[in-house]
Order: sequence, then structure tokens, then C-alpha cells
Amino acid sequence: MAVLSKIRQRSLFLILIIALALFSFVLSDLFRNSGALNGSQDVVATVNGTDINREEFMQKVENAQRMQGPGASSTQTMNRVYEQEVRKAVLQAQFEELGLSVEKEQMRDLLKQNFSSYPEFSNEAGMFDENKLNEFIANLKAIQNNTPNRAPLGNFQINYYEWVNNEASIAERAKEQVYFNMIKAGVASTLAEAETDYMLENETVDLKYVSVPYTSIADSLVEVTKSDISKYISENKGKYEVEESRDIAFVQFEEVASVQDEEAIQANLVKLLDDREEFNKVTKANETVYGFRSTKNIEDFVNANSDIKYNDSFVFKSTLPTVAADSIYNLPVGEFYGPYKDNGFFKLSKVVAETQMPDSVKVRHILVPYIGATRVDPSVTDTEEEAEATADSILNLIKTKQSKFVDLLELSSDKVSNEKEGVIEFGYNQSFAPEFKAFSFENNVGDIDVVKTSFGYHIIEILDQKNRSRAVKVATIAQKIEPSEETIDEVFNSASRFEVAIQKGDFQEVAKENNYAVKPVSVKVLDENIPGLGSQRAMVRWAYDAETKVGDYKRFSVPGGGYAVVQLVKVTPEGLMSPENASATAIAEIRNAKKAKMIREKISASTVADVAKNQGVATRSASAVNMKNPTLSGAGLEPKVIGVAFGLKEGETSKLIDGNKGVYMVEVTKVTTAAGLDNYQPIANRLTTSRVNAVQSKAYNALKDAAEIEDNRAKFY
Repeated sequence: MAVLSKIRQRSLFLILIIALALFSFVLSDLFRNSGALNGSQDVVATVNGTDINREEFMQKVENAQRMQGPGASSTQTMNRVYEQEVRKAVLQAQFEELGLSVEKEQMRDLLKQNFSSYPEFSNEAGMFDENKLNEFIANLKAIQNNTPNRAPLGNFQINYYEWVNNEASIAERAKEQVYFNMIKAGVASTLAEAETDYMLENETVDLKYVSVPYTSIADSLVEVTKSDISKYISENKGKYEVEESRDIAFVQFEEVASVQDEEAIQANLVKLLDDREEFNKVTKANETVYGFRSTKNIEDFVNANSDIKYNDSFVFKSTLPTVAADSIYNLPVGEFYGPYKDNGFFKLSKVVAETQMPDSVKVRHILVPYIGATRVDPSVTDTEEEAEATADSILNLIKTKQSKFVDLLELSSDKVSNEKEGVIEFGYNQSFAPEFKAFSFENNVGDIDVVKTSFGYHIIEILDQKNRSRAVKVATIAQKIEPSEETIDEVFNSASRFEVAIQKGDFQEVAKENNYAVKPVSVKVLDENIPGLGSQRAMVRWAYDAETKVGDYKRFSVPGGGYAVVQLVKVTPEGLMSPENASATAIAEIRNAKKAKMIREKISASTVADVAKNQGVATRSASAVNMKNPTLSGAGLEPKVIGVAFGLKEGETSKLIDGNKGVYMVEVTKVTTAAGLDNYQPIANRLTTSRVNAVQSKAYNALKDAAEIEDNRAKFY
């Protein structure tokens, strides 16, 4: 009570302390995010002074995600929309400078080109009707503030905002086409360029050469210092410019089934084989629960006990699980095989029936669809009952005279097979509607009947069947191999123990002591996936957080179960690569340059033969060498050496040349001048085509490289 009394007496003081703490927290957060405030929290990127607004950008990402479905992650969609918006901003400056625009009449033509095939905009004659287009747009605008405010268009739903964006995209593409067509018109190859290209390929030299390879000097004899690497980097900045990156290392704790878990799953499957007595709480008496051996209702038993539903189809040996195909296929009806492991499951299989069945069939059919059927044409108005009645009528007509089958194909909605008189040939393993396949394979040649599938009612006639062999119907109880609760708890505890240990110990050493594999990864600021861990955007954001310092660690959950304990190992700023990181490629180049100097100092001879003799290497020859393909037989790609050779006259010898693989000297023994052509136009046309095909991507990339782009995506995603 005395303590409570003191707290009450000092309540004002405590409130003041708490308020100051909260104010301090807000201030620290404000300063921590001051960079984001300065860069504007409402701007995703700035391209040549044009801001990409965050709210509009996020709306476009949401729309794109809806269009693409669950197949693309939010980060992938965001990156795709970002590239589209950057492209739009980069090109817009060019359009404005040139005065390119899309006027109202041109826009109408573009809409007609893009939507002429949509039934919503077609009249009774199937022709594009501009009035229907106007009516559709007006309706979208009218309902934009209603709920729901979307209207069907083709196979998707659209609102007025999305329609306006779609129109803008169509206009942008039209301006792009005009812009790039103008560039393409200016990249045609001249006849002089065509002649040069011809000469590069057809003028040749024969030569003798000698090469003293860099490998003739041991690497250990050539010292490469850190200052050598730094100098090389500064002289070759283009090769060693790097983006900002983070190096992380992680130890993964996977939630996978233990040996004991697997043994328990197998034991559970075996128990399902036999009958058992079970107390019924309703009847208050013991009842016999039939097992897999004796149950009469196979389908219900499998579906009640299996993670994979019962398949009531006959199958050939080739479609059985590879690990057990021979064993299952050779079983007599009523016998079992298993438990066996297959594709993440333990399985117990029973052959419940057998038959002789073809592996391929030839049938013909007439399809009568109805409203609501799969991929049904919008013009279909028959109900399911009406379609069934029509199909029965067609069947009766064909049964009276089978030659009428082809005459009645005009009633079929399957236009593809109609072109082949309704005939379809397919194998048992091909994807077809289950009911269609079952009738075609499980009946006999000549049989004809009406079969309902999700596409409508089919009148099917079996024309031919090939390669009959034994097929079996297999009932399989499959139970997924998953970790038990005990195993999951142990994984959690292992990860926790590791975290506790690295609070005082070294990350790498603790992992080594516990035989944990440490996996290093380098990540960029907008990366999403981590090799081995899947989607881990939160992990990347943590690594780039200003509060995360080298040596810090954190635990993350892993998709599919388990954890990864991650440590930030290194921060690499944007700019030139460090000498340590560049050494892997730079050292070899620097070493070869030093070896070239050492080799030159040893050579005083001025002829190919003398150099070969003095250095103990062979003289080699190369015939018909050209500039278009600067390759030396026996040496590989050596453009500098061949370039020097083409600057020599017949009989002349070069000085020493530092090549890719060694130091060379060449002697030109023959120069063959190509005979000129009467007409270089075909070559010019070929060069022009090659340039035109590449110009669009190259022109845009050049514009993008020259643009000033401030990318703020990492602040929002």
C-alpha cells in the first residue's frame, strides 16, 4: 500500500517522464527517416525531372496484379510497372520535343484496331460498331462511383479508371511506333558500309607467327600488389563499377520430417490395412471399422484417409509412380504394395480392377454447348436441358443413318475438329475431359452415345482403337511426409539456441561447432528471392535498413516451414569495386601485362624464326585470316594480333605484340585482295535489316542510360 501511495503522489512526474520518452521516440524516428522525407514520401521515382507519383503508381501495380493473377509476386509486378513508367517518362520527353501526339480521330482508329474482335462492340452483322463502344465507355463513366463499379469486357472486368489508363497506353504505343519508325528510317546501311563489310570478310592474309605464352612464366614469379589492383581499377572504371549491395550469411533451420516421423507415418498406413473395433458414442457399442483390405467402398475409404483423392480411372504401367511401377503393375487384383516413398508422400496402393484398353483412339464428335459451359461462345443461348435434348435428337438421327454424322457437323461448336469432319485422335496420357476420355477408351469401336462434359454435350462415335494392353485401376492412400509437432518444436529450439550462442560467440564459429552450413549471399536493394529460401523481401529490407549494422543478426521465417538466422556481413556502397573484390578478375590481367613486359625484355630477335629459336617455341602458320573473324588457328581469338597483320605488306614482319594469350610476332606471307562486286545492295539490305531489328531496344537503352533517374522504390517495397 505504501508503494501505491508513493506512485499516486508522483503521478504527474511519471506522466511527464512517459511523455518525454514518447516525444524522444518520435523525434528519433523522424531523424532516422529524414532522408526519406527529403526524397519525398510520395515519389516512387524521378525521371528527367518528372515525378512518378506513389499513389498513382500503387494503383497501377494493384491493377496489374489483378490482371496477372497469383502467378506473379507483388515485387515482380511492381518492377514491371516501374519499368513501364520509366519508359513512358523517358520517351515522353522525346515525344514533346518532336511534337508527337495522338489526335481524336486517330484514337478512334486505334480503339477500333484493338477492340474490333470484342463481341461487346459488334453489331448484329458482327462488324465493329463505334456507337456500342461509346455506349460502353459512357456506362463505365456513369457507374464509376457505384459499387460494384466494374463491367465485363471479354474475359475480365474493368472500371472507368482502368479504361482511361488503357486508352493512354494505346496512345503511348502508337507514339512509340511512330518515334521508332523514324529512327529505323535513319539507320539504313550505305553502299560504302556494305563494301567495307564485304572486304572485312573476303580480304585475307596468310601469315607465319610465333607466340611466347604467358603461361611460360610461373605466376609465383610475378608480384601483384594492392596498389597495382587499385591503379588497374581506376584505369578501367567501366569494368569495375558496382551497384550498392549487401553481403549476408544465413543458417537455415528446416522443418523436415525426422526418421522417427517417417516411421510413424508408415506405421499408420500399415494400421489402415486391417479391420479394427471402435466404440460408437451414439450407439454406445463397439463397431467394426473395415480396413483397406476388406472395405467395399474403396473411394470413400481412400478419400477419408488419404491426402490425395481417389482416381477412378484405369491407368497403364507408364503412368504409375516410377519408384513402384513394376511392383504395382504386376500385382493381381486385390493385392497391395507399400508403404513406399514417392514425391513427398508415403503411399499404400491396392489394385482394385484390371481391363484391356487401347493406348490411343480415333473418334469423331459433335459438341452442343449451353450457357455456362467451359469456353462457351457468348452467342450460345441454350439452357443445359435444351442442349441435352438437342444432343439426344442428333444421336437418334445418326443412329438411323450414320452417314448423316458429317452432314450434322454444322450443329457442332467445335470448329477445329469440324475442319477434319469432327475427327480427333489422341493418346490416353493426353489431357482431355475425363468423361470424354473414359467413353473413348473404355468402350468398343463402333459405339456411339451422348456424353456430358464441362464443355457441353458430345455425340461421340469411336472409329478406331490401337495397341490394347492391360490397364489397372489403383486405389492409393497417400500421406504427406511432414514433421511432427515434436520435430517442429525442436527446430524452433535449435534456432533459438543458435541465436543465444551467437550473442557472445562468432556467427561462423558457432555454426561450425554445431555442424550448421553457413550460406553466403549477396543481395541488391530490390531483390526479392534468396537462393535456397525463396521469397524473402523482408530479409533484404532488413539488410538495407539504416539501423542494421555489420555483424547484426535476425531470425526470419522461411516459406514452407522453418527459420533462417541471418547476419549482415558486409556493406558495399555504389561506386568502384574494392581491390579485394576486384582481385578475382584484375589480378590475371595485371599479371599478364607484367609477364608481357618480362617476355619482351628477353627477346632481342627481329624475325619470327629467330624468336622461335631463341625462346624454344614452334613457328606456326595461319591461312586465309580475315578481319571479320579475327581468329588464329592454334591460338584462338586474337583481334589485336590480326589487326596488326592487316597493317603489314606482304613479306613484312611486325614488332612484338601483346595478345590475349601471349606475346606474338607475325610475318605476312601472302595478301589476297578480294575482287569487288558489281552490286553491294544485297549486303546493304542485310545490314539494314540487322540494324532495324536491333534499333528499338538499343535506342531506348541509350535514352535510359542518358536519363537522370532517381529510384526510390526501396523506400516503399
